[in-house]
Amino acid sequence: MTDRVIEVAVGAATHPGLRRRVNEDSHLAEYPLFLVADGMGGHDAGAAASGAVVAEFALLAGAPTAGIETMRAALDRARVAVDRISHNGRAAGTTLTGVAVTEVAGSGYWLTVNVGDSRTYRYAEGLLEQISVDHSVVQELIDAGVLDDESAGTDSRRNEITRAIGGGSGGEADFWLVPAEPGDRILVCSDGLSGEVPAERIAQVLADEPSPQDAATRLVHEAMLHGGRDNITAVVVDAVRVAGHDDDAYETTPAGGVSDADGDTRPRAAAGGDA
Repeated sequence: MTDRVIEVAVGAATHPGLRRRVNEDSHLAEYPLFLVADGMGGHDAGAAASGAVVAEFALLAGAPTAGIETMRAALDRARVAVDRISHNGRAAGTTLTGVAVTEVAGSGYWLTVNVGDSRTYRYAEGLLEQISVDHSVVQELIDAGVLDDESAGTDSRRNEITRAIGGGSGGEADFWLVPAEPGDRILVCSDGLSGEVPAERIAQVLADEPSPQDAATRLVHEAMLHGGRDNITAVVVDAVRVAGHDDDAYETTPAGGVSDADGDTRPRAAAGGDA
């Protein structure tokens, strides 16, 4: 019996894609942190930026949990590290998204963090929900009622983000505190996956693959089959046992039909805030 508030099984996969020379994505899949950073800046500056951010959070690996103040402190250090990186005078930057395992009143929670347009999803009971909210021009147009979801997928501005760590942005982060349930499957990914593979297909893969490593590998492969125009990274985290719930381990992947969440159904047990 583990003393972790969420016992997890984890898989991760990454690929530069079919059109990029350098993989500017970085990821961290070490308890209690499961994160993806998608770098930008070109000429390897993006890879350096995403790597610098992940390196700061990797200092927290091995801790029993990570709370919001710990995460904010790591973000502050990450901003400083990225600001030191430049290439031929061009500022580097990166997105960041993912979950940290945290504890509230003895129960396990997913503390979700997001800056930019990389995404964190939860798949549970056959339903795929996007927890994070994109910091992008297209998302702002959707929120304003100017674009619908279908048009957003082909809009020429879909790669323009409004927040980042570095890149001239203040890098404010949103946080959500989401109660964990045994059987939760968390997907953390760069937009090389979410921008290529429809949500329905992502949900189908998460439903079909019992192993989180097999799920992550297959999702990256799906993105390449759909064009592979960007770097692709997927981290899949399964909640096997959660403190505050029945002690029996959850031994199988969440079952049920495939469905994409309609509307804004992201769990918001705690408000987002500035990092």
